[in-house]
Amino acid sequence: MFIMETLKKYLKRYFIDAMGAMALGLFASLLIGTIFDTIGKYTGLDFLNTVASYAKSATGMSIGVAIAYKLGAHPLVIFSCSAVGAMGNAIGAVISDNVISSWAATQAGEEGVFYAAGPAGAFFAVVAACEIGMLVSKKTKVDILVTPVVTILVGFGVSWLLCPLVSYVMYFLGVFIATATTFQPLIMGIVVSVVVGIILTLPISSAAICAMIFSQSAIDAAVAAGTDEGLLLAGGAAVAGCCAQMVGFAVSSFRENKWSGIVSQGLGTSMLQMGNICKNPLIWIPPTLASAITGPLSTMLFRLKCSGVAAGMGTCGLVGPIGLIDGTESSPMMWVGIVLICIVLPAILSLIFSEIMRKLGWIKENDMLLTE
Repeated sequence: MFIMETLKKYLKRYFIDAMGAMALGLFASLLIGTIFDTIGKYTGLDFLNTVASYAKSATGMSIGVAIAYKLGAHPLVIFSCSAVGAMGNAIGAVISDNVISSWAATQAGEEGVFYAAGPAGAFFAVVAACEIGMLVSKKTKVDILVTPVVTILVGFGVSWLLCPLVSYVMYFLGVFIATATTFQPLIMGIVVSVVVGIILTLPISSAAICAMIFSQSAIDAAVAAGTDEGLLLAGGAAVAGCCAQMVGFAVSSFRENKWSGIVSQGLGTSMLQMGNICKNPLIWIPPTLASAITGPLSTMLFRLKCSGVAAGMGTCGLVGPIGLIDGTESSPMMWVGIVLICIVLPAILSLIFSEIMRKLGWIKENDMLLTE
């Protein structure tokens, strides 16, 4: 019992709390930069593109600070973790012929594709550096020197050892998704949409996971392999799945939660339903079925594309649709697709499925009621 409780404690600490904080760090840097980029693209305001480049360049540092803060680190550890996050985000490996040809690199050589560990690398490096840094923080009279030195050196050591391996794993995951979606857009549209949508509703960060899978390094590797369109289409399917969960729960629970539920779930997060899902898992069926329909429509009919953290955000702050606008070539079909895939179809399909299940008695009154 003690072992299980301890395991649950650390799983929550690292894979719910820390990963959730990483998503906030990504939101405050990479994602905001993407939004600025998109606005600048459509308004012609060049200064927004400059702002975007600076925001994106701070991604690793933002992740480092966010995770360390969430883990309850002391100030010097938090500030030092900004450097650790930058290292973990930037270090990776050069991969040539599916093998690592250059370890702990920061750019490509003459041959091969450079693949940064990105947010995943920053996550592991910061967690390790933060925990070790806290062991020495405020323990000596020269804390202002000892804590940053220990934290940064540990972060560098972990980055040097783990980031190439992390980048290697993420490389093959990206290659698989890109290749599979290129040749099987129907099947992968369903799989990616359903899986990412489910992850969004679970108490883990779909945004952080998508930031790793659909990173710039993944796109560069896919470009080299000629499967970049498949990867971006998978990103679009991920947006479809997330939107289906958020809009689906918001609409199918309208009779219980009214307009406040529309706002909190449709523009906030479907994670609010997790407690109700534990009581009656059947309420998860309507939005999940909706995502299984909108995902392949996104990949095959509307050809919507997305990359990075936006792929895992859904309609939260309308970030997912903004990511689709940024990644898809502008056309009337794109705008129709975004409205249908992100809002209209998830709402209609989830409502139909949920009403059928209510008639069958599988979903009962107040099964989806949100409590304050």
